[in-house]
Amino acid sequence: MTYDIMLLRVLPGRTFDETLEEINSTYDPDADLEPMNLTGDQRAVWDRLIQRISREVGPVTTEEYPYSLTLWRDGPAGHLQLDYAGDSADIEIPYRYPGRQALPIMAEAYRIARMVEEESGLEGYDYEVDQPVRTGDINTAAARLGGIAHWAQENLT
Repeated sequence: MTYDIMLLRVLPGRTFDETLEEINSTYDPDADLEPMNLTGDQRAVWDRLIQRISREVGPVTTEEYPYSLTLWRDGPAGHLQLDYAGDSADIEIPYRYPGRQALPIMAEAYRIARMVEEESGLEGYDYEVDQPVRTGDINTAAARLGGIAHWAQENLT
């Protein structure tokens, strides 16, 4: 289980929630997943993201899978994963940063999410604390991550 930040290409005239609801309404758990088919522009966005995150945040590792492009960031702040599929992306942070240890990794996650928004036109939303990435409070998100991680370490280990 991870702390997730979701990024979507919001449909014209729709909210983030309405777009997500429409996407979810067409989901068929029994259907085979369609392999990712990025446009040239979407591939260029990914290339820019890799370069920008590497330059502004630090070294990354990347891999291409049939359903997404994946970037891992392992740095002093901690570990996070960015999965990108053209019209959507997701940032995942493991629940291993209790209390105040959560602030550096959450600040990095929000920084990367905002880069994804700027480079791709996707909009980010953090459902864990019910706030948009663009205007969201990093301290609120870090408190949530840190609180759950603390609880998990106290009760599950």
